[in-house]
Amino acid sequence: MYVVIEGLDFSYMPKEPVLNDVSFSMEEGEIVAILGSSGSGKSTLLRLLSGLEIPSQGHIEINERTLCSATSFVECEDRSVGMVFQDYALFPHMSVEKNIAFGLKKVHKSLRPKRITEMLELVNMTEKRHSYPHELSGGQQQRIALARALAPSPSILLLDEPFSNLDADLKLKIRQELRAIMKLTNMTAIFVTHDYDDAKDIADRIVYLEQGHIVHEEQMNPERK
Repeated sequence: MYVVIEGLDFSYMPKEPVLNDVSFSMEEGEIVAILGSSGSGKSTLLRLLSGLEIPSQGHIEINERTLCSATSFVECEDRSVGMVFQDYALFPHMSVEKNIAFGLKKVHKSLRPKRITEMLELVNMTEKRHSYPHELSGGQQQRIALARALAPSPSILLLDEPFSNLDADLKLKIRQELRAIMKLTNMTAIFVTHDYDDAKDIADRIVYLEQGHIVHEEQMNPERK
């Protein structure tokens, strides 16, 4: 398995567990949705995977590399994890290409322009290279946030409520675009949502989280693109 999560426990307050014995695994290139209501622990799970929080117990492994266990912990900047936040978190004072370049600090300078162009082509935003975030629609901002997250070729992509700021008409189009881009790049991805329609349209599998426990898993149609 490409991703292995075993026995994750986490609490912000003593004796008030947010996650309790969370375990699941993923194949490379698989897209998994974590579906749950507010307070179910789904965003906390992303924080543990990204290294922003440390579990009190449990094991996380991605691509045969242990990121945390009882004896080891890899800091977030060294995890090769891409993040797309619900507010996109684009830098308002930077152009589109500079926002994408921000994620390429570990890539040699001579290789960055080619990679930026590749990412702009991937998300069909080449003509917006010199635009600023305030000049883009919500859907365009999301595509740039996705391009920035994919640019360093992360081992896994994490998305936190990626459609919460989009209107209903735009959601359907963006969901289809997002799945197509991730499948084209064979990106292993986990995204959290409270919306079943988001989950079923994008994910290969849905993991249901309630009060910090996994209660059910649902496999989507394997025949779809």
